[in-house]
Amino acid sequence: MLVVISPAKRLDWTERELAATEPAFAADAARLARTARNLTLKELRGLMDISPDLARLNRDRFRAFADAPEVEATRPAALAFAGDTYLGLEAASLDAEELDWAQEHLRILSGLYGLLRPRDAIQPYRLEMGSRLKTRRGASLYDYWGDRLARALNAQGAALGTDVLVNCASQEYFGAVPAAALKLRVVTPVFMEETGGAPRIVSFHAKRARGAMARFIVQNRLTDPAALTGFDSGGYGYRADLSEPGRPVFTRTGQP
Repeated sequence: MLVVISPAKRLDWTERELAATEPAFAADAARLARTARNLTLKELRGLMDISPDLARLNRDRFRAFADAPEVEATRPAALAFAGDTYLGLEAASLDAEELDWAQEHLRILSGLYGLLRPRDAIQPYRLEMGSRLKTRRGASLYDYWGDRLARALNAQGAALGTDVLVNCASQEYFGAVPAAALKLRVVTPVFMEETGGAPRIVSFHAKRARGAMARFIVQNRLTDPAALTGFDSGGYGYRADLSEPGRPVFTRTGQP
């Protein structure tokens, strides 16, 4: 199986002793960074709905973005992102063999880099997939990437001999993978909280659970989507009564 997750806005730039690899769409990342560095602070604020301080930070990041960065200026993607999903993934605690398996089977969807492997070297950035950054290819990053991410996932699935893609990404990011171009069968786990009423999705908890599911797949080297039902991290349990084909549901109780 392949599994995809979203990136994070927050970064952890701790130095890592881990050999990095080059992103497949590094040239596209450099091209998009050049486009973004030409935006004014006001335009950056509007593009990403951020504060003046964050706008200045990201303007400086885009200005410093290098076509061929020094190793010291990069970090491995799975260890550099530090949002809720990555609290569940806990990539830094995976051993070498687990990271090797993740390198082949885990992908991170990115507005700037398109598609990343865990060890791919990234420079500091923030650019959500939903951003309406105008390029020659259209008015948004969805226009920019078109069907290329779907085609890349198809090729990676074929190389692994799998026809299954486990979607642990957000709707914003998985929206960059057009269903019409994707040949893989998609399985999207859903994580819900039971707090006295009907089960409901709580974004913070769901993000962390999606990362934990990716970790579960990596550590157990899963190849059969039926095995996803064994996921029980964080108190979640599979609910056959709420599930549908391609949409396994997991719930837990007692979470606000």
